[in-house]
Amino acid sequence: MHTTLTPPESSKYMRLNLGPSHPATHGTLRIFVALEGEVIRDMKLEIGYLHRCFEKMAETHTWNQVIPFTDRLNYVSAMMNNVGYVMAVEKLLGIEVTKRCQRIRVILSELSRIIDHLVCIGANAVDLGALTCFWYFFRERENVYDLFEALCGARLTTSVTRVGGMYKDLPEGWVEWCRRVVNNLPRTLDDVDTLLTANRIWIDRTKGVGPISKENALEYGFTGPCLRATGIPYDIRKAMPYYDYDKFSWNVVTESEGDTYARYLVRMGEMRESLKIIQQALDDIPGGPVNVDDWSICLPPKDQVYNSIEGLMAHFKLIMHGIRPPSGEVYACTEAANGELGFHVTSDNQGRPYRVRVRPPCFAIYQAFPEMCIGQTVSDAVATLGSLNIVAGELDR
Repeated sequence: MHTTLTPPESSKYMRLNLGPSHPATHGTLRIFVALEGEVIRDMKLEIGYLHRCFEKMAETHTWNQVIPFTDRLNYVSAMMNNVGYVMAVEKLLGIEVTKRCQRIRVILSELSRIIDHLVCIGANAVDLGALTCFWYFFRERENVYDLFEALCGARLTTSVTRVGGMYKDLPEGWVEWCRRVVNNLPRTLDDVDTLLTANRIWIDRTKGVGPISKENALEYGFTGPCLRATGIPYDIRKAMPYYDYDKFSWNVVTESEGDTYARYLVRMGEMRESLKIIQQALDDIPGGPVNVDDWSICLPPKDQVYNSIEGLMAHFKLIMHGIRPPSGEVYACTEAANGELGFHVTSDNQGRPYRVRVRPPCFAIYQAFPEMCIGQTVSDAVATLGSLNIVAGELDR
């Protein structure tokens, strides 16, 4: 993206780099602004400071080896990236994972949505000087990370899914532990609700700040909480249900103003709706295996690997040569924490992807940032940026 600013009578304005070293941009975003005092008169964006080369690296690894790369997209809710990618590969293979696997993926995805929103609101509040909410929310985030660690040994980058199933089944006692964590979350949400929602300073810093109309949001390709904050009730879990989302009782949260305050309210509401989904899912986890019974897709049990030539060869071929989906291409999308996360995968019947293309929700949202900020102050831009929840690993890919 070019960074030449040509506002009217440009000699009147001071040109300034807002990032990448600015604390609000976390070293990954460069925003070149033209200022008249504190008011932004023009803005250009530059990305690429956290480019991970994900799409190209996927072409040199087996289908399952790509899963750890997806963790590094939106690393705040990595499990949702795991789920979205393997859904696309499973669609290419023409298989459906077991009901138990689906239910576990739903629980993990909704927990990930919650911690993503916790980080978004907590960090946004810190940017505006409200530190207490950050500690409240990050305490709950650590409790969820404890659950993730018990399941897969990792907290941030989990690599928990596999094409055709999961890395492993839930450990003993995990469901009851999850219930305790989930039951404790509403109290923390209530605490932060009390601290922020009617707070005069919070309202002054967020209401009317960084607004976008529903028409412009659609034109830019907004999805997720930022779109629903403009009043459009689009949620892939309702519009194109997957994993029995249509069988759970929950609501799509919307607001109408399209500003920073509305985006905060939507995320607060969505966390409560995710809690409803998790509680229902925990009450109805089917029995049976978590992986499909196909040794050309999922690794055979260890006793078969050690005691039968068929199991040994199946294990060897999957590790050395990988899954071989039929030639073709598919697009699959999920409702990730920031919106529509899509994977367009292409196979040429080899053990590695021919092409993997990611549709990250952040990219469409971030391109509207100048329009949302021009005419407002630098401090308003900081508040707006935090409410968009841009994750650079996903933005740059």
